[in-house]
Amino acid sequence: MNKTNLSLAVMSLAVWSCGPSKQENTANEENIEEIIVTEEEWISLFDGNSLTGWTGYGKDQPGEAWEAADGVLYFNAQKKEDGATGGDLVTKESFGDFHLEVEWKISENGNSGIMFHVQDNGEYGAPYFTGPEYQLLDNDGHPDGKIITHRTGDLYDLIESTEEAAKPVGEWNKSEIKVEDGQLQFFLNGVKTVETTLWDDQWKAMVADSKFAQWEDFATFKEGKIALQDHNDDVWFRNIRIKRL
Repeated sequence: MNKTNLSLAVMSLAVWSCGPSKQENTANEENIEEIIVTEEEWISLFDGNSLTGWTGYGKDQPGEAWEAADGVLYFNAQKKEDGATGGDLVTKESFGDFHLEVEWKISENGNSGIMFHVQDNGEYGAPYFTGPEYQLLDNDGHPDGKIITHRTGDLYDLIESTEEAAKPVGEWNKSEIKVEDGQLQFFLNGVKTVETTLWDDQWKAMVADSKFAQWEDFATFKEGKIALQDHNDDVWFRNIRIKRL
């Protein structure tokens, strides 16, 4: 073997020996598969251009004031004022333990909310008869901003946020709701704003001391629909996804 061929052989051997072993390849493949499976656990609740998967509360279709285009789900308050149908929007599917992520922004002086474990079976007049609410609000412009437990990131009328984490009105926020094994957590822009235990004696006493005491089935269900509230104010949502836990 001449000197040139010998050098090539040594280089080839070095490259081969530096490559991943079969064991390492297998580990990498497992890691990739784990990442893919984890990502697939998330269910998109909004395709960006239609209201597929949603309906109006107590109705067979969404209200006309709800619009979907260019990746944004929008409640058009002016459209409702002009005579279009509105009403709260609810998922067609029900969820028990879950992790919900959603981005949203509210109009000036606006009010809205996200409710969960909502029962839409014809027995109740509104989503808030059964579903607890993650409050969405222009804290500075809306009168409810002066009421403790009625501000953005609060468990509406029940638990005040641990700290203020909302962005200025008109900017996008990211909210998360997590329910798992009776534990409820709210997050706002990465800050945990609420943490409590559902359905225990302390929870029942808190509900009994709130405006929801008049509805005996409020917050008693362990599975139900997600609802987006029509509060007669413009509100926008995007990147809505959920994971069953």
